[in-house]
Amino acid sequence: MTDFTKIIDKAKELEAKMKESQENIKKIRVEGVSGANSVKVILDGEGNIQKIEISDEIFKENKSIVEDLIIAAHNNAKGQLKTKTTEEISKATGGFGIPGFKWPL
Repeated sequence: MTDFTKIIDKAKELEAKMKESQENIKKIRVEGVSGANSVKVILDGEGNIQKIEISDEIFKENKSIVEDLIIAAHNNAKGQLKTKTTEEISKATGGFGIPGFKWPL
């Protein structure tokens, strides 16, 4: 019976750590860049775009190039966000992955 109690206690501890991690993830900000820093996209921890910065020089380019640079900067930021959220979750789970658990990014 004691083992079951320990399992329940560990589950509660993990739940508290995961809630803390979720709050920490919301505070994350990442910056993706493309075109030699001519386009920057800033995402929050939930993957929402908070800001886009486009240098004046880039507007001299073809529209499709500008669009591609925005997509590339967003994808760069999204990759960084995935890394940071994985690190944050690893802190909560003690480095062990949770089978079947995937963040929606």
